[in-house]
Amino acid sequence: MNSITSSTTDQSQILLKDQQFVWHPYSSLTDPIPAYEVVSAEGVYLRLADGTELIDGMSSWWCTIHGYNHQQLNQAAKDQIDRVSHVMFGGITHEPAVNLCEKLVAITPPKLQKVFLADSGSVGVEVAIKMAYQYWISQGQANKNKLLSLRNGYHGDTFAAMSVCDPVTGMHHLFDQVVSKQYFAPAPQIAFDQDWDETDIGDFEQIISQHCNRLAAVILEPIVQGAGGMRFYSPHYLRRVRELCDKHNVLLIADEIATGFGRTGKLFACEWADISPDILCLGKAITGGYMTLAATLCTEEVSDGICKGEAGCFMHGPTFMGNPLACAVANASIDLLLSEDWQSNIKRIESKLKSELLQFRSLETVADIRALGAIGVIEMIEPVNVAQIQREFVTEGVWVRPFGKLVYVMPPFITTDLQIEELLNAVYRVVSKL
Repeated sequence: MNSITSSTTDQSQILLKDQQFVWHPYSSLTDPIPAYEVVSAEGVYLRLADGTELIDGMSSWWCTIHGYNHQQLNQAAKDQIDRVSHVMFGGITHEPAVNLCEKLVAITPPKLQKVFLADSGSVGVEVAIKMAYQYWISQGQANKNKLLSLRNGYHGDTFAAMSVCDPVTGMHHLFDQVVSKQYFAPAPQIAFDQDWDETDIGDFEQIISQHCNRLAAVILEPIVQGAGGMRFYSPHYLRRVRELCDKHNVLLIADEIATGFGRTGKLFACEWADISPDILCLGKAITGGYMTLAATLCTEEVSDGICKGEAGCFMHGPTFMGNPLACAVANASIDLLLSEDWQSNIKRIESKLKSELLQFRSLETVADIRALGAIGVIEMIEPVNVAQIQREFVTEGVWVRPFGKLVYVMPPFITTDLQIEELLNAVYRVVSKL
């Protein structure tokens, strides 16, 4: 890595000003969790202002799949910024966006033919929900204005997205009285590798059957429920959801913001069940962690249904929609992923995660361990103290940010076996002291 550090004086000033002016995500200003100043990053390593190097086990909230400071992605950004960094997308188009949309249609599940570009994952979910609502309004069925989601689900922090997050155990229960009321089915209980039991879909089937005249769409995270518990559920559950949506004339929205682009071992998690949703949300890893960008794809049936309705168009238009700089980097990131034997690489990571997680079985404070693709999870019996455990991870030379009872890793796809071993051995040393 480049030798970039801040002086002790500069570092202390940055951290003091950070505490004075900056509001970090999910953080209190009256009792803030300590922040660590990153001055450079390369490969899987973050370098702090004092020179400490940390193996990043989080892929910067799951998006830097190729690691940091990647030459090809850097070059894509540099080349594009010399042409045009941004231009409005209303009435104007450009090559990076057109190429990206064509590419996404080619690699996503079949029947998804139209792409709406947005700014972030939460906005992509808002777009998907709005698409579903406007579709039914255009069909003369404005009464179909409710959503069915799953307990333990998480879909983002904006208002429509909050309404379909778990209303009790999710992060947004405080807003119960201000978000729209939706329907919720129990979370799937059959794990990813367990034998299917039809009773697992029973409650969902009853709810969708009873309320189908009100339901615009079902929205779920396919196969992996992320921030709601890092739960891996049976592909057969997802197949049955698709079948029941078709039977009861309800759209299916798949939120693959966290799972897309190879994270679970398939390019998209829907492939584990061999299903295609009516609407698909993508984000996070779409640019390899370089720029904020999201894409919401839909079928021609959905897009035609909207555009042949009263409005004649989809009533949405973000200012930075189709940002050329983000689209250029996204194209480079997807090309880079597909140019490699990424499936074998993810199997390698999964195998290494599973072997390294075995050591946690002996700890009395650990309730469960599990891995799927490039996701490794240590579920504790009790919630952890994030501020305390974060300091200890940094001392051990790794960056891992737990939440609730979950200590988990989602390393960049370039992480070597030795780095995975170092990462989880460090996690073990910290967790074993709890």
